[in-house]
Amino acid sequence: MTVAVLVSGGGTNLQALIDYEKSHTNCPYHIVFVASSTKDAYALERAKKEGIPAEVRSPYSVMGSERAKSASREEKRIAVSDAVLELCRRYEADSIVLAGWLTVLGGSIITQYSNRIINLHPALLPKFGGVGMWGHSVHEAVLAAHEKESGCTVHLVDAGCDTGKILVQKKVPVMPDDTPDTLYARIAPHEHEALIEGLCMLAEMLKKS
Repeated sequence: MTVAVLVSGGGTNLQALIDYEKSHTNCPYHIVFVASSTKDAYALERAKKEGIPAEVRSPYSVMGSERAKSASREEKRIAVSDAVLELCRRYEADSIVLAGWLTVLGGSIITQYSNRIINLHPALLPKFGGVGMWGHSVHEAVLAAHEKESGCTVHLVDAGCDTGKILVQKKVPVMPDDTPDTLYARIAPHEHEALIEGLCMLAEMLKKS
């Protein structure tokens, strides 16, 4: 299964996917390109070191600075989504992984890649999902709600935001003295496991379909 990996930051989850592919001769997926929603994401460097094509697809890169400044959030979402779809067609990607990607996808890419996009979310969905729930804001919300456990979720992407079918969840305890940083540090290693597990599950699902 050929995979497009979409990123926005440091790319530690991307690196986990790369390392798994390199170390497993029977790996069911192959990463064909990486796209970043930010031009200075270190994930782009990780991809280039491995010889994986890597490109930026931000509102400014696809719309131009003047148009992007005046565009609505929905217009930016669709412009970026359509640009990513064009890349997926160019590189013949069978599936898409959102590994820290911060732009909510919309439009044609959702229908054309129905049940072929997975996302990693840093909480136990369906709790603490939706617009604005990303990064430390998720962990802050978990702590504010006095949850006893948290974790991460890998799910299929649909037209909603964090609403698709759940494939994998990994749970960790929330400690009484946790901060968003310490909670994230406990969850992070499990994100790598969950993402690899979810991607291998997706490969198996596509093989059967």
